[in-house]
Amino acid sequence: MARAGITADRLVAAAAELADEAGFEQVSLSALARRFGVKDASLYSHVRSLQDLRHRIALLAGGEMIDRIAVAVAGRSGRDALGAYADAYRAYALERPGRYAATQIRIDPALVDADAPAMRRTVEITYGMLRGYGLAEPDLTDAVRLLRAAFHGYCALEASGGFNAPRDVRASWDRAIDALHIALENWPREETDPHV
Repeated sequence: MARAGITADRLVAAAAELADEAGFEQVSLSALARRFGVKDASLYSHVRSLQDLRHRIALLAGGEMIDRIAVAVAGRSGRDALGAYADAYRAYALERPGRYAATQIRIDPALVDADAPAMRRTVEITYGMLRGYGLAEPDLTDAVRLLRAAFHGYCALEASGGFNAPRDVRASWDRAIDALHIALENWPREETDPHV
């Protein structure tokens, strides 16, 4: 029978596939129940709610994405690391659009602390790469926000066909990474008050 063998992991994997096929916003418990040939109610023994399911997709996708990024940046530094990080990020966003969309939702910090070592690994790898530019807090947080905004904005526009100029999209991406590298090398350090 179809319901045999449903686990939380299988359910989340199927939901992630559905997200890539139809879009993250189209993921529903009803759609998953149809995939497994069961009634909606039977899925509640594996996930608490649609929000819980979406958080689990986000955690799965975040882990997949940082695994790719970690492999790409291993042994690299400076512009080389930044480019490898950016390329792995972009590839994941374009190849797994539904999962990537899931990584953009806000997740309860309690969930991240309890259930998501991959999310902590994302912070470690990203901050580690940026420390190579000599950054420390609060500049690290500011630089992370800049990179996330630049990468996400570019990928979202590219995925939606938002770049219509004849210039090659990859060439523009490479130039953007060059510009970000220069910005990081010349980061305007926040001065601390020596009297505090």
